[in-house]
Amino acid sequence: MGVTLNVAVLSDLGLLRPNNEDAAHGGHRLIAVADGIGGGPAGEVASRAAIKAVASADDGGELRQAFTAANAAIRNAATENPAFEGMGTTLTTILFTGPGEAVVGHIGDSRAYMCRDGRLTRLTRDDTYVQSLVDEGLIDSEQARHHPQKSLITRSLQGLDFTATFTDLRTRKGDRYLLCSDGLSDIVTDESIGDTLGAGGDPSACAKSLVRLALQAGAPDNVTVVIAFLD
Repeated sequence: MGVTLNVAVLSDLGLLRPNNEDAAHGGHRLIAVADGIGGGPAGEVASRAAIKAVASADDGGELRQAFTAANAAIRNAATENPAFEGMGTTLTTILFTGPGEAVVGHIGDSRAYMCRDGRLTRLTRDDTYVQSLVDEGLIDSEQARHHPQKSLITRSLQGLDFTATFTDLRTRKGDRYLLCSDGLSDIVTDESIGDTLGAGGDPSACAKSLVRLALQAGAPDNVTVVIAFLD
């Protein structure tokens, strides 16, 4: 029996930001989310350039090569317009490569989650200063949620040398996947995310519910979610 990838993408400005620096892609084999760094138009340019480039993997490209292309696109944009110098973006992706197989690509603090049999698993590690404090046992995950430097990113795509993480993933029919910018994960708990992913409804309804939770919590940042159900 074949498996179908059903995808929904939803992005919201949030309640405090004047512009949306997030970008996302939901294709037939690739899902991706990017959160721009640099403020104003620079963040938007970086995230959109990265998503446009990495989308090449949807047409049979290799994920590592797609990340390299995304990084080069940012470098080229900054070269063409000095006002964009120093801009960057997070980039988190899942490429479904074949029956039962996928690859997670990640850099920055956007996240990938999997909900299987009602259990939520985070598939990525935040590339942040605060996550390093958690790893060292200096603070716990709840303290990390409220740390004043929780948005200090240690890795991103900025057109320079970069180190992204690529992880093979075994998939199953019935799996539900979420990619999101930190506008969701910073203010909506993993418990609430898991409950929403595990509830009934289609990917579009799930995406709307998650964004609604962020808005109800104050949504100080842009909120972007990509939902993929393996049916």
